[in-house]
Amino acid sequence: MELKRRLDLIRFLREELALPAAAIELAARQSEQNTTALPMVLWQYGLVTLSQLDQIFDRMEII
Repeated sequence: MELKRRLDLIRFLREELALPAAAIELAARQSEQNTTALPMVLWQYGLVTLSQLDQIFDRMEII
């Protein structure tokens, strides 16, 4: 994911979904290590609900 899109996604996670920075950082590290999409890691770790995952994917279509 290009840097600008990733930063926009992280901003969305913090501001709109109110995810803690530590949760985002954990998921980002795991995402990079496992080459898995950040939203999927957030969901797999139970950091977002299925509804929030849908919101994230909808947002990613926009950015």
